[in-house]
Amino acid sequence: MQRAAHHYGFINPVSFLARLRKFSQPSEVAEPIELLRAGVTFHARGLINTKAIQTNLDWVWPYWVEKQFKPGDPSFVPRAFSFSHVNLTHRDWSAVGLPNMALYPIVDPRGLITPLYDGWSLDFWLQDTQGTLYFPSRHADFQQRLNTDGRLQVESIFDTEAGTLTAITELILNAQGHPELTVSLHGQMPDGGRMLVAARPYNPEGIQFIEQIAVDSPHQFTVNKDTAIAFDQPSDEVYLSNYRHGDVATDVARNVASEQQSIRCDAGMATAALAFDIPREQGQRALSLSIDLSREQSRESTRGERSATWDEVLKSAAVLNVPDRQLQTLYDTNLKTLTLLSAEDIVPGPYTYKRFWFRDACLMMNALLAVNLPDRVGRALPDFRKQQKHDGYFQSQEGEWDSNGQVLWMFNRYEALSGQSLNDDLVRAARKAVQWIEKKREQAPGTRHHGLFPAGFSAEHFGPNDHYYWDDFWAIGGLRGIADLFRRHGLEDDAVEVDRLRNTLETDVQQSIDSIEPHRRQGGIPASPYRRMDSGAIGSMVADYPLQLNAANDPAMAATANFLIDHCFYKGAFFQDMIHSGQNIYLTLAVAQTLLRQGDDRVHDLLDTVAKAASPTGHWPEAVHPSSGGGCMGDGQHGWAAAEYLMMIRNLFVREENDQLIIGSGLRASWLNSDERLHFGPTLTPWGAVTVTIDGPADDRRIRLDTDWHESQHIPELQVAIPGYQQFQYREQAGAIRLHPVTDHKESMNEHSDVH
Repeated sequence: MQRAAHHYGFINPVSFLARLRKFSQPSEVAEPIELLRAGVTFHARGLINTKAIQTNLDWVWPYWVEKQFKPGDPSFVPRAFSFSHVNLTHRDWSAVGLPNMALYPIVDPRGLITPLYDGWSLDFWLQDTQGTLYFPSRHADFQQRLNTDGRLQVESIFDTEAGTLTAITELILNAQGHPELTVSLHGQMPDGGRMLVAARPYNPEGIQFIEQIAVDSPHQFTVNKDTAIAFDQPSDEVYLSNYRHGDVATDVARNVASEQQSIRCDAGMATAALAFDIPREQGQRALSLSIDLSREQSRESTRGERSATWDEVLKSAAVLNVPDRQLQTLYDTNLKTLTLLSAEDIVPGPYTYKRFWFRDACLMMNALLAVNLPDRVGRALPDFRKQQKHDGYFQSQEGEWDSNGQVLWMFNRYEALSGQSLNDDLVRAARKAVQWIEKKREQAPGTRHHGLFPAGFSAEHFGPNDHYYWDDFWAIGGLRGIADLFRRHGLEDDAVEVDRLRNTLETDVQQSIDSIEPHRRQGGIPASPYRRMDSGAIGSMVADYPLQLNAANDPAMAATANFLIDHCFYKGAFFQDMIHSGQNIYLTLAVAQTLLRQGDDRVHDLLDTVAKAASPTGHWPEAVHPSSGGGCMGDGQHGWAAAEYLMMIRNLFVREENDQLIIGSGLRASWLNSDERLHFGPTLTPWGAVTVTIDGPADDRRIRLDTDWHESQHIPELQVAIPGYQQFQYREQAGAIRLHPVTDHKESMNEHSDVH
């Protein structure tokens, strides 16, 4: 390789890689092969985008291209030396689906529908009687919302001076029990015109090939010989084109209809548009189209009763009621997101991240338990065993050492919160996972990483390979949890060994942290013993939330949170400099959880920022572009973000703290000062289910807790700690108790003396 590089004038690859590795700690895995594979696929499409887009800017492109390629737009990205063109500014989309079926057609922010996973798309245009075309991707006046009342629909409203086009997209089961994507179109044009359904060779990531389109009849056309789009009414005109001829939009504008009924394109850029007239005398027209997704569904296995409705699946889920309508909507929306993404494997997204990672799955499972959907967790856990290596390593990505701790933590969380027991096979898997942790730790006396995990890629957005405390904290949390599980299963000897290992690991981690120079630590905990304080320190916050390895007022955690807020926040949200290069919602919420534990009112500022960053359909991408407000990293509907939002809402009402349940510590004064009922539950806790209800007018608020404990002889202390009101311990069976403002201390103590 070196001789060939020298001969052809390329840089020496060996010396280049050696230099590259100097920026990270020596590690056994330079970068997970899974990420390399995904990156190659991602940028391969980016290269095709480079060839296809910039020399054809007269085509109608998806919203992200129209914005990213426009020089005066905040989303503009210079192309110059970029070797591939990828969506870095508007990675936003919303999936529609059914609760027990892993099919996720997506809709982009301008109504572009991608029916098949990573497939081509359908767009919807208007044309007035003068021939002027109106394209949603180029138009500013566009509305979108998610309808979640018993269903899951994306409603897109395209408003122009010529008229309005509304599209409602939904996945249903048809009369034959097949999954079917339906789109209901309604065009309103007072002066007449037409609406058009266009097949487009791209999706929100870029080019996706259409090699053939055949118009089977005025009621149907078929794309790539395998996917039929059927209409309930005949089309009035058909337009077909290939890459050499140009975009079909040009023919529509010139009103040059196709004389043939099919088109082929060797470049994979075939386009089509079917026109449906809106006569002036009517001024409107309704139209429906459907796509049978049976072929797509056959590639996905299903769990449980696939025909179950949303209401049936969510009938036991925790219900929220607050006066804040946006917060209420975001909760309801993301409850469905979490349910949708746990239909089969628990995946962190419907498109880019439609793949399994233990990290995302465990954190999403934690939220599923909190909102009282334990069955979706219980049915997924046995599949964890399939991805455990012979040495005990739970591997979803090579070179990441956090997964074993996460799985052990989740095993215990599931048992503790659901009241169910793991089967013997999973308990054996847990014992092997503990052995892997012990063997994987580095034995390097005299170094800062002695006893820690090897340098690894970890959660990918902390920086180059290093000895990340994130991995070690997860191991400690997992070991602490699995020791409790072993004791419940009568495995006392195993529990003692786990406690010994945990104590050793805790000691080694603390010695490592103590060895860091004070000017590098700044009182907090950097990402690794070899890093200064930077945005990667967000990884060390996991010790506080969700693991609670420290007390609520731990000074190192407080210092880390304050450093991040002071130095790594932008426009009110955590900005991850490394990899993500955007405002990160789930990490912002993790900091908010620490503020909540500390009784810091800034938690509500973070919640407000997160709410403002939500898309019109109530979702968040993995990272938010600081200027465009669109997604700049990962999936456009991120499951981890949805999970953390649900956990945040739950913890405002009920949070765990050692052997206590803290009730209401995050409730807002504006909610309590209204006359509206506040309610959340049932939420699962390690002791059982709890529901919190606050009723009554603003000047006579009363709280009631409804509980369903696992064991009547083992119940937690219930500490009511609502800001602005006298704190007290709630006694079981106490009924509705009046809340007293802190200024009325004497009266409060008299009334509540029986429950202290």
